[in-house]
Amino acid sequence: MSLDRPVAPDPYELLPKVGSFTVTSTDVTDGEQLGDAQVYAAGNTSPQLSWSGFPEETKGFVVTCYDPDAPTPSGFWHWILVNLPATMTELPAGAGSTPRLDNGAFHVRSDFSTKDYGGAAPPPGDQVHRYYFVVHAIDVEALDVDDEASPAVVSFNLAFHTLARAIITPTYQIPA
Repeated sequence: MSLDRPVAPDPYELLPKVGSFTVTSTDVTDGEQLGDAQVYAAGNTSPQLSWSGFPEETKGFVVTCYDPDAPTPSGFWHWILVNLPATMTELPAGAGSTPRLDNGAFHVRSDFSTKDYGGAAPPPGDQVHRYYFVVHAIDVEALDVDDEASPAVVSFNLAFHTLARAIITPTYQIPA
């Protein structure tokens, strides 16, 4: 069976335009292959992320990781961390390992069916996959969702509350 297909568009180019700010990482680099630490079958550890330059009116953040290149019509959600306080501007490596953070932020179920970070896991020999690590600056302290919300429901709510996004997009591919 062949998985040949067109490259999916940048999913954030298909959404209403919002502002942007900066996200950096000591663990992942935009356009570069992920290291083993962020791969599901290896370290399965969420990367360190830091962000700055977000709008003054930001009241909270949501952090997501999405792979639009998965061989599904809906892509694949690897990480959805909801309702980080506006005072938090960094996540240490491994912050995606528990369902809840001490500050009240929580994970919703990823497409791995777990409430935590799930690392890159493309099919062997498939095209290069892009992993959109996105920090969403929101205009409310908390989205009106709970930890049973789906990634689609969180994304729908983000459409109405996102002030700006910071995106870093590493890649991953497993040779055939």
